[in-house]
Amino acid sequence: MTIIVVLVVSGALLLGAAWGIYGSLSAATEGFLVALAGGALLVSSILELIKPSIEQSSLGGAMAVVFLGAAVFTGLDYMVKKKFGSESGGGLLAAITLDGIPENLALGVALIGASPLAVAALSGSIFLSNLPEAAGGAKEMTSSGTSKSKVFWLWAATAVLLSIAAIVGNLLLDGTSKEILAYIRCFAGGAVVASLAIEVFPKAFKEDNYWAGIATAIGLVLAFILNSFGE
Repeated sequence: MTIIVVLVVSGALLLGAAWGIYGSLSAATEGFLVALAGGALLVSSILELIKPSIEQSSLGGAMAVVFLGAAVFTGLDYMVKKKFGSESGGGLLAAITLDGIPENLALGVALIGASPLAVAALSGSIFLSNLPEAAGGAKEMTSSGTSKSKVFWLWAATAVLLSIAAIVGNLLLDGTSKEILAYIRCFAGGAVVASLAIEVFPKAFKEDNYWAGIATAIGLVLAFILNSFGE
């Protein structure tokens, strides 16, 4: 199951990059898909990462770690923006990597003792998020003059890095106490929420205006349906 989930989630980056480089993707479509993915990932980060963790640790400790995850992502994202620029595809690539590492680490942790349907809900939401984000980032990078092959291999390297994070989370943390695993999930949840607020929803609204609100609601409903299957 670990290998299948890793291939599905990281494969979304490769599919998205190929779509952005070689396919046709209008700004409005990209914005709609990004908002849809954001809605799905927001729900899944709460239901699959944060909420179960509160039940296995103290509420105060869990909330502090959620805040820490958001703060760390925000700080790193700020530094990335200073280097790459807020509008560049490279900046989006770096942002996906920043929140993707704890996100995929938590996904690997979630595979420990979780039901297949519960894991499917989280991995499905991450897939929905990675696909349009990779497409948009790859498109922007090629538009700025970077060669298509170099862009694709950059995204492929990112997919490998995030795959390793998921495998490490699953193999090396097996046997770790439930409280520590809960805090890892909370940290990842905080990073995901911060990335949605900083990277995903502003980009979606910029590209698709008020349709982004509808798309977010659709993603939210899809994530709740996926989550209900895991209960």
